Amino acid sequence: MSKIKRIGVLTGGGDCPGLNAVLRAVVKAATQEHGLEVIGIEDGFGGLIEGRLRRLTVQDVSGILPRGGTILGTTNRDNPFKYPVILENGQRVYKDKSAEIMDTLSGQGIEALVIIGGDGSLSIAREFHEQGLPVVGIPKTIDNDLSATDATFGFDTALVTATEALDKLHTTAESHHRVMILEVMGRYAGWIALEAGIAGGADVILIPEIPFDYAKICAKVVKRREQGKRFSIVVVAEGAKPLGGEMVVQQVIADSADPIRLGGIGNVVGKQLEACTGMETRVTVLGHLQRGGSPTPFDRILGTRYGVKAVELVAKGEFGKMVSLRTPDIVAVALEEAVGVLRTVPLDSDLIRAAKSVGIGFGD
Repeated sequence: MSKIKRIGVLTGGGDCPGLNAVLRAVVKAATQEHGLEVIGIEDGFGGLIEGRLRRLTVQDVSGILPRGGTILGTTNRDNPFKYPVILENGQRVYKDKSAEIMDTLSGQGIEALVIIGGDGSLSIAREFHEQGLPVVGIPKTIDNDLSATDATFGFDTALVTATEALDKLHTTAESHHRVMILEVMGRYAGWIALEAGIAGGADVILIPEIPFDYAKICAKVVKRREQGKRFSIVVVAEGAKPLGGEMVVQQVIADSADPIRLGGIGNVVGKQLEACTGMETRVTVLGHLQRGGSPTPFDRILGTRYGVKAVELVAKGEFGKMVSLRTPDIVAVALEEAVGVLRTVPLDSDLIRAAKSVGIGFGD
């Protein structure tokens, strides 16, 4: 195999803090250590389909380490293997644009592609690898739900945001003797809710992995009141659901890598708790605040390590891999190992045991 001279990089899926740290590391390591030229692809796979590419130099990534978001832009709606096209009669059809993308990359002299994304984007990366495209993946999601790595960058920053929100809710809850409910993201995994709940001193944590009983949550809040604790803090993961019930779906989005948008469980729980406890209840939905802001030092460092390792794999010709944190090391795992199975909170997790030991309820 001849030495690679030019690589492409894109960010796909939802944005999160730390993406710019990765891009900075990829560009710096590629150009300064390995003599590679880097081409940035704008707005994920959509930019590849539409040919929106630009060269990235060390000057282009100067100063972006502490910035949230991604300088390249991103989207989770442009699956090149199922790309929506509107015909003249208004009919929507889906076409496989992967061959066009391969032609675009070849025409631009891009010999390998670094794809930064979550389960959806990395599943697309695996498909391209199976078609013969030299690909390296970098795991990104605030949900921390990729199974082949100890952590994804973006999670720590989202966790800090949620914890700071709980700290603020505590003071107003105690002042007004209210039940305060904080709904957080996480999709089908409860990592943000669980860890923020522990760090923020929640009284109840509701996660997708443990279906909850309203009666038990109410009993927990009432017992606190009887003990003289006239307020309670409840953290609810957006994917939490009651026993025998379903997750609350806010919206179904066509053409998205993750078409089911969860949200609204916090308000449902709030109404139930107010009715059964008689206590004034307020709900805060943290939403996209968890995706924004400057990345924490942990996410900046992890993103930097991921970017450097990804370029190292490209230089060595090791493709079809995803970089992964196996504490304390950054290693490479096969893409097929990295996608398809979500990393959810184990029911025997030490985190759950520790939370229950300090009196946190899970509604079970």
